Amino acid sequence: GKTTTTERILYYTGIVHKIGEVHEGAATMDWMAQEQERGITITSAATTCHWKDHRINIIDTPGHVDFTVEVERSLRVLDGSV
Repeated sequence: GKTTTTERILYYTGIVHKIGEVHEGAATMDWMAQEQERGITITSAATTCHWKDHRINIIDTPGHVDFTVEVERSLRVLDGSV
């Protein structure tokens, strides 16, 4: 859900011109071959976009329990999360 939501945000803010689907291995934030093959996020990835004079910083983190360390590392730099 996090990567899918991120793909939509990137599309509607004009960063990408096509929505990358996780199940197709085409998600922008899932850049590793393993992530694309398995359809899951393994490493955290960060990006920035702009919407109506607001800067949006996105950190896409893994959702699988095996990659909790990646999530914990990302949480250290966040002021807020959804």
